[in-house]
Amino acid sequence: MNSLTCFKAYDVRGRIPDELNEDIAYRIGRAYAEYLKPSTVVVGYDIRLTSFQMSRSTIQGLTDGGADVIDIGQCGTEEVYFATSHLGTDGGICVTASHNPKDYNGMKFVREESKPISGDTGLKDIQRIAEENQFGEVQHKGLLTEQDTRPDYIEHMLTYVDQRNLKPLKIVCTAGNGGAGSVIDAIESHLPFTWVKVHHEADGNFPNGVPNPLLEENRPATIEAIQASGADMGVAWDGDFDRCFFFDEKGNFIEGYYIVGLLAEAFLKKESNNKIVHDPRLTWNTIDIAESLGGQAVQSKTGHAFIKERMRKEDAVYGGEMSAHHYFRDFAYCDSGMIPWLLVSELISTTGKPLSQLVEERMSAYPCSGEINSRLQDPKAVIAKIEAQYSPNANSVDTTDGISIEFDTWRFNLRSSNTEPVVRLNVEAKGDESLMKAKTAELLALMQE
Repeated sequence: MNSLTCFKAYDVRGRIPDELNEDIAYRIGRAYAEYLKPSTVVVGYDIRLTSFQMSRSTIQGLTDGGADVIDIGQCGTEEVYFATSHLGTDGGICVTASHNPKDYNGMKFVREESKPISGDTGLKDIQRIAEENQFGEVQHKGLLTEQDTRPDYIEHMLTYVDQRNLKPLKIVCTAGNGGAGSVIDAIESHLPFTWVKVHHEADGNFPNGVPNPLLEENRPATIEAIQASGADMGVAWDGDFDRCFFFDEKGNFIEGYYIVGLLAEAFLKKESNNKIVHDPRLTWNTIDIAESLGGQAVQSKTGHAFIKERMRKEDAVYGGEMSAHHYFRDFAYCDSGMIPWLLVSELISTTGKPLSQLVEERMSAYPCSGEINSRLQDPKAVIAKIEAQYSPNANSVDTTDGISIEFDTWRFNLRSSNTEPVVRLNVEAKGDESLMKAKTAELLALMQE
């Protein structure tokens, strides 16, 4: 039995071909079929050069394991989530490595009703079965069919906004040569927007860099296009477009934290007595918005599996993470990178305010550091040291995810990454940017000691 290092906390990701290859993909398909015993599974794949072939091997494993497969073709991860619920299948697999380097690939998994499969909910079992590589007898091989679910997916996307409210905005869209471009092409005829398309064509060679707008070096193309065209906003996506990032009309990148507040506001203004789920890293703005509009903010551990689980439990209308993952009750509690920009475009249209104005008040009320990553030799010791120093005088100490320590006018969260050997720091203050900056510098200095 050889260990498969491509299995991570929430999904599969590995370098091709040493960590992930067609043989391993086949075994994962077989293991998924053996563990879940699904009658039908949706399979889709992203724009990476190896994704089509990886999906063939995965499908072969699924059908050899007795599962029927509906192949929805090249798509984004959220289209697999959509198809799984929409078609009422027993599960779905998207072959994707999102924003990883181009020599990587991977898979994201869901079960019935698009419920996530992660380390706590079956992924470790699938890993064990794939590693053992000893599969049970199957009475009937599964059948493969193809289905184009994109028209239904586009129709569903359009239900999130009232098209009569939309003004003729100009929007810069940066697909990063990932999968988002083809969805914009499919949806644009339904909307009164003018599009400025940047790095629009899908290309798994990633000629303009890996599609990850969190990296500052990937932002200038969007900023320059906004400034040159006089656009009302810019939107950029990662490769499988389950995360989306915003730029205002001046070309300023907007921290995901403030978009969470903006989307919470959009839902609560339509129906106030709803719950909003958020992660513990930055919280005050979201809590303030939710409570001021008659809603309720609910904290969840960071990570898509935890957020989705908490949203189902609370029946929350929306959930947001500052990492640009946004989750929607009407989208099977899953994350979508397309719904957010539709909602923001409706807010700009109905309020008559530019995007910069929609967020600047909240940015002044709750200035934040943004997430700062530090590579440390002993993360646990550093976190324990910081907690010992700050907790005695704190108003509250929360250990939902790392440590969150609050004072009257500022707070911070410090946590180890689930996926990388780094410690992540987030600091925010109440209406005092200089305090936020001073406390951020103070904490970083302590961490480096």
